Amino acid sequence: MDRRDFLYKSLLLLPAARVASAESLDLHEATLADLEQGFASRKFTARSVAEWYLERIASFDKNGPKVNAVIELNPDALSIADALDRERSAKGPRGPLHGVPVLIKDNIDTADRMTTTAGSLALEGSIAARDSAVAERLRAAGAVILGKTNLSEWANFRSTHSVSGWSGRGRQTLNPYALDRNPSGSSSGSGAAVSANFCALAVGTETDGSVTAPASTNGVVGIKPTVGLIGRAGIVPISHSQDTAGPLARTVRDAAILLGAMADPGKDYVKFLDPQGLKGARLAVERKFFGANAEQDRLMEQCLAEMKRQGAVLVDPANLPSHGKYDEEELEVLLYEFKTDLNKYLGALSPAARVHSLADVINFNRDHAHEEMPYFEQEIMERAEKKGPLTEKAYLDARAKCVRLSRAEGIDAVITKFKVQAIVAPTCTPAPLNDFLLGDPNLPACTTPAAVAGYPHITVPAGFVRGLPVGISFFGTANSEPVLLKLAYSFEQATKARRRPTFRPTAEIG
Repeated sequence: MDRRDFLYKSLLLLPAARVASAESLDLHEATLADLEQGFASRKFTARSVAEWYLERIASFDKNGPKVNAVIELNPDALSIADALDRERSAKGPRGPLHGVPVLIKDNIDTADRMTTTAGSLALEGSIAARDSAVAERLRAAGAVILGKTNLSEWANFRSTHSVSGWSGRGRQTLNPYALDRNPSGSSSGSGAAVSANFCALAVGTETDGSVTAPASTNGVVGIKPTVGLIGRAGIVPISHSQDTAGPLARTVRDAAILLGAMADPGKDYVKFLDPQGLKGARLAVERKFFGANAEQDRLMEQCLAEMKRQGAVLVDPANLPSHGKYDEEELEVLLYEFKTDLNKYLGALSPAARVHSLADVINFNRDHAHEEMPYFEQEIMERAEKKGPLTEKAYLDARAKCVRLSRAEGIDAVITKFKVQAIVAPTCTPAPLNDFLLGDPNLPACTTPAAVAGYPHITVPAGFVRGLPVGISFFGTANSEPVLLKLAYSFEQATKARRRPTFRPTAEIG
């Protein structure tokens, strides 16, 4: 029995709650409103809810289909839930997250008995000296941090032939809709976990597509907010110009609540949700992200037709003029910033840590190649290590070009020219097969424009292609989260496209 299996069994052997036992509950697809109603009526407690999710994880994540979305459980989860139950009885709830179990990605620091490793064996055993900004906000809101999720190691910035959802420490996360399919990444475990009902909510991080792509591929809502809206302290970095944490949830409303808790406790994003939000809205359709799959295209046309039925005006096509013109520059920026930002993060770790620089990580991986590099190597890390400081002209020129082409000559140009509120496109393709020989295929996704611009992007379940979920995206200019939430909620309410996964061995092909 390894450490993680021991923690699962130990947590579940602790005394059961008195008000309601986990066995008496059915929290499949439970929303925050459902949980709040149950807490208020004393149908259940924070402890019994946490126990239900722990049992769900034990049955479906490490046994049964073995989704492998959770990399570590919080050994203090049930005692935290007990304390929050006592606080609710004495003072009332702090808010809608009081007692709610949340899973967070394993590149987000927590100053507790859990480690933060970015999925790498090089950081195994590393415990943060203080909470990340995200963890601080979640705890202040009364959330129960149930554990941490597996991810594409180092947030998928290690190899050009990586398999999303694989890490040296956590191994491979599976897609809960078809277990031979990829969950996308790098927030693979967060997307799979919230979809499979291993938690009420999950937190991921995105540099380019790492929240929105796994949200789409796992059939949930994902929000990549404006960069800087959520504090980035205490997150294992790739790029300070593009990194951000973001919520994953089964509904737009729940994602909006989690976004508010992480960004600004005084910000009420729920008030922007309007079932009639598409009525009169002008939307630009970005056609360059269509064409990867005929069945998906037909589904997207149905989605666009539904938006029209809801009263939206579609400008179609309204393509980004700078599409594909800064891909090389984006990578150049990320290589430079990864070296600088990761060295700063690792350099602040305890002297007892195994690694304190990117060079140390590269050497560790070489020394432990059997465990860390059985399928793909670390050519991206090696390229980043050769970069100089952020004062170099190559970096400054690349970043300036990225900003110009993604903003003024990209998203902002489309919104201004066509007088639209947002841009609409397919988020990404249905999930590909896990391929440990060739790695992830290079499939189209609409994540790059908003990622490079640092602008917000929301994906919502749109339907299914051969049993595999796909999402539709709304993205816009800086700080347009209220507009995007309004549009996404209206679409969600009109379509109700999400279906919970059934852990099929393969997709519905044949």
